[in-house]
Amino acid sequence: MRSIKNQQSGFTLVEIAIVLVIIGLLLGGILKGQELINSAKVKNLANDFKTVPLYIYGYQDRFKALPGDDIRVVTNLPGPPPATLATTGTPGNGVIEGMWNAGTVGAAPTEESALFWQHARMANFAAGPTVTTDPNYLPTNVEGGRIGISSNILTASGGLTINGPVAGMTGTYAFCSANLLGKFAKQLDVTLDDGNTATGSVRVIPNNSAAAATALATTAIDDASSYTVCQTF
Repeated sequence: MRSIKNQQSGFTLVEIAIVLVIIGLLLGGILKGQELINSAKVKNLANDFKTVPLYIYGYQDRFKALPGDDIRVVTNLPGPPPATLATTGTPGNGVIEGMWNAGTVGAAPTEESALFWQHARMANFAAGPTVTTDPNYLPTNVEGGRIGISSNILTASGGLTINGPVAGMTGTYAFCSANLLGKFAKQLDVTLDDGNTATGSVRVIPNNSAAAATALATTAIDDASSYTVCQTF
């Protein structure tokens, strides 16, 4: 009888090396692509912090008033739609009253900080819906979190308590952006400020926390958790 010899074949070391190199290149490309996506997000987020002050200064220069606090807004911005005068707080007192994240989706806002966006948009400084009950009226960042602005003081005016978002921060106005991953929050501080999330003009607080929150140290921020970043100017 003729014997049959079983033959076994496998990958050579060269073939294995080639496969490993290909895998390494693929992983490197994926990681680089993710890095570029993250970098683009941080630039987009940083742009919010840089452009919102321009809305205030441009509106002041044109109308000698603050968006949201403009007592002559019906005359200054006849519409359509009709401009809305705040009924909570004291319009015309030089303060953007209300919490930075005031307002409810689909409901007509009464706070100056929420009406800020209608006034800035109707004056063509900002883009977005001008009908306050529009589901997309309240602005969000690239991560889907609320962004907003208010005066950065603690006082009572017109029956409304105004609270700065971060305890101990100085500055006339406070702009905040919520639902940001810790890695983005830290990178924003590096991009816009001193790289320390507990000091300077940019600080990080627990996500959607109450007013006068304590800023978090950089070492206490988890890259995968969500936070709110605030800047005063």
